[in-house]
Amino acid sequence: MGGDTNPSRTKSRSKAINQSTRNFKRPMDSAGNYLRASQYYGQNVFYFAKSSGIPEIIKNELEECVKLGRPIQKEHASVVAKAVTEWAVKRGATHFCHWFQPLTGATAEKHDAFLDLDGERPIEKLSVSQLLQGEPDASSFPNGGSRSTFEARGYTAWDLTSPMFLMNGPNGKTLCIPTAFVSYHGEALDIKTPLLRSLSTLNTQATKFMNLIGEKNVSKVIVTCGAEQEYFLVDKNFYYQRPDLVMTGRTLLGAGTTRNQQLEDHYFGAIPERVLAFMEELDLELHKLGIPAKTRHNEVAPGQFEIAQIFREGNVSSDNNQLVMALIKSVAARHNMVALLHEKPFAGINGSGKHLNWSMSTDTGINLLEPGNELHSNTRFLAVTSIVIEAVNRHARALRAAIASHGNDHRLGANEAPPSIISVFTGSTIADVLESIKDGKEFTPSGKITLDLGANQLAQFHKDNTDRNRTSPFAFTGNKFEFRAVGSSQAIGLPLSILNAAVSEVFAESNTFIEERIAAGDTIDRALLLLCEKWMKSSWNVIFNGDGYSQEWVQEAEKRGLPNLKNSAEALEVFNSKSDVAFLTNQGIYREIELETRYNVLLERYCKLREIEFNTLIDMIHQYIVPTSLAYKKELGDIVLMQRQLKVESTVEMDIYKKINLTVETLYEDARNLSNQIKDLPHDESARAKMIAETLMPMSEQLSIFCEQLEALIPDSKWPLPTYFDMLFLR
Repeated sequence: MGGDTNPSRTKSRSKAINQSTRNFKRPMDSAGNYLRASQYYGQNVFYFAKSSGIPEIIKNELEECVKLGRPIQKEHASVVAKAVTEWAVKRGATHFCHWFQPLTGATAEKHDAFLDLDGERPIEKLSVSQLLQGEPDASSFPNGGSRSTFEARGYTAWDLTSPMFLMNGPNGKTLCIPTAFVSYHGEALDIKTPLLRSLSTLNTQATKFMNLIGEKNVSKVIVTCGAEQEYFLVDKNFYYQRPDLVMTGRTLLGAGTTRNQQLEDHYFGAIPERVLAFMEELDLELHKLGIPAKTRHNEVAPGQFEIAQIFREGNVSSDNNQLVMALIKSVAARHNMVALLHEKPFAGINGSGKHLNWSMSTDTGINLLEPGNELHSNTRFLAVTSIVIEAVNRHARALRAAIASHGNDHRLGANEAPPSIISVFTGSTIADVLESIKDGKEFTPSGKITLDLGANQLAQFHKDNTDRNRTSPFAFTGNKFEFRAVGSSQAIGLPLSILNAAVSEVFAESNTFIEERIAAGDTIDRALLLLCEKWMKSSWNVIFNGDGYSQEWVQEAEKRGLPNLKNSAEALEVFNSKSDVAFLTNQGIYREIELETRYNVLLERYCKLREIEFNTLIDMIHQYIVPTSLAYKKELGDIVLMQRQLKVESTVEMDIYKKINLTVETLYEDARNLSNQIKDLPHDESARAKMIAETLMPMSEQLSIFCEQLEALIPDSKWPLPTYFDMLFLR
């Protein structure tokens, strides 16, 4: 029935298989010896506190400005501007930009040249005002209706707590200055500003907590985090032959392969040479930017990989993750591959998440979530753990809303990622201790002596006394919590700010409780145990150490009264609920108008992205699937007619013909129905999102199934699009 009718796919397969591994130059010294990572780490980073071009007295003044929130003196900023200009220009920078994070979820930058004129004499200059403040066009970024087009003024303001850095271009470098982005009236139009507020608020409350329980030398508590980033890599030749990948970041149709991830042989397996070359170059670029990339490995699904960085301060880690995502994409392109950060690029195999590891540390070196061996450190650990659990229990709806996206809807609860029900995994040992405190009972560790929790001793905890529960959205993993439900393409600043605010609120109430108990004559340790008891009694239902993938847990969670916001259309409504977000506005993390802005932006984004998906799917059906099916039908029909003339049976051909005929007719009709439904979508964004999630999504998924059925019936040589086999296995 004819040969290969799709030569472009055959050519792409050949290119992918025979693609040579890209080599790049590793840093060397003058003698030709390879430099160690520690020798070039951070070479493209400028931080005023470590600059040799800034006097110590000015560094100290700037540190005080950061610590106390004081305005920066203009003469001090002038010294920084001069020092960073010298540093950047010397390293090949020709331009600078304010690097910020608008509500697009990506980063933004407008480049200005260092070149200036002193009279008619050309000079390189970054002025004080250019360092401290920029003015991008605010109306052109998502604003959720909070601004009119004629109210275009917006400001970017230098964030002193995040280092400046150099980004390489094809023929030069650009100095990037991390900034916040606010409106003319000071409303946050970005991800960074509320995050900074949440870090400051949590610092205040957690520092007071530490001082109350006897740690008088603690003057600061820092939120630390590290994001594990998952992603897929596909050969560039296949990517540009898939309109769905180009337009939406995921495949909207495609039949699975006979072997995908069921043998679990890809996970932690030997990294393919071409991918390893990409990873090596990615690590080099990240290390030069002072981003501590630590772990790299194959993930569960074929074609899926992961990179993780070392814990660091929350704001810097948030900025770092934005750079990690950008560099994954740009470095992949150098290796003739495309990186997919979408949460679900391929149906039938695991999607990608971003595990957000989170903890708190003091400026004296204490990790608040590190179990200790002594009575005081144990009571502190149990109290802080109970505070975090109460925060998650109390604000589970807001945390679910913080991770809502059209892409993440495909993962949550799909037997590969945590469910949309927010619960906390503690591990059995800690759960047993917390339950004993809650119930006022003695705790007897297995095979050990009975310990009286109300008196002199507590169970000795070890860092790894819990197993890892990959089905939990919020799991304790030794000395930190892991927010596992964050989507792979998401900026972590939003969920991080919500989590910080939730914990900060409970810390504030805990501080009042401790003050009252100590005033009543209780010891600090007794007060901490009573605090733990208080929070465990109110939040016990949110602790779940079982299988979060099971249907039994869905039913059990409903009995416990835990919210289950199944899709983004439901979850985003939380930002429109004053009772759900009062903890954010009361603490000054977000203003009401800022939350209204985010609700409108995120809801509109959800609707637009889904509509792009629907229209792309319909176009692909009409441009690729239906014509290919009709052409193959004709070929089959010609064979049937020929064999009838020869009086030869055509049972097989007729069976395939009928199946294709029925499927393509149903597909065409259902595609028309989906198109009509799109036209009839209500204008109100909330109603629009609800209809998209509940009605149009199931319709589009059924269309995908019909396309998969046709792909299984039509010969591979005639199928017009790169298949899952091509994209997942050929590189």
